[in-house]
Amino acid sequence: MKYEVLKFTRESCISFLQSLLASGLIFAKEDTKMKDTFSVIHERKSVRNFTGDPVSKADLDKIVRAGMAAPSAVNMQPWSFIMITERKVLDELAVGLPYAQMLTEAGAAVVVCTEAERAYEKSKDLAIIDASLAGQNILLAIEALGLGGVWTAAYPYADRMQHVRAVLCIPQVVIPLNVIPIGVPSGKDKPKDKYKKEKIHWGRW
Repeated sequence: MKYEVLKFTRESCISFLQSLLASGLIFAKEDTKMKDTFSVIHERKSVRNFTGDPVSKADLDKIVRAGMAAPSAVNMQPWSFIMITERKVLDELAVGLPYAQMLTEAGAAVVVCTEAERAYEKSKDLAIIDASLAGQNILLAIEALGLGGVWTAAYPYADRMQHVRAVLCIPQVVIPLNVIPIGVPSGKDKPKDKYKKEKIHWGRW
């Protein structure tokens, strides 16, 4: 009986710790610190240099959930996401995407897709805008997790879109907006200060 009590206590502790990890209240790494919103925004950068280390499924789930939390016209949510972790597929995508060669070093990638038929008023423009908002959320989530990512365009280039469709078996009616390589950053890429006072107009142009 005493053994059963100890066993139950141990399992309860493990379950409790797992629930805290899943909720984000505690982190697996002691040196991981939660960034505030403005830090995430200003520290986000286009990361093109990765260590080659894998990206966990748990982090990828958080990233795609952030994408789905983006606003969309009349909440139509015309987007879809393809999460890629297989090295072979990442390398195949890199072959036909001249500005996404870092896929060969990334641990994962997400392809943000959208469909005009699923957007408000079946508008291609709104579908692309909605998916772009989702893509930005994804990039911010990547930064918040201490990972690196970069927007590499498929749309509006016909050859790039066709390559992505062919590799990933995407229907012709679906627009592959971009391919976002995700990985552990090497540290070479740094954020840029893009603030320009002359770009701001108060009250009127």
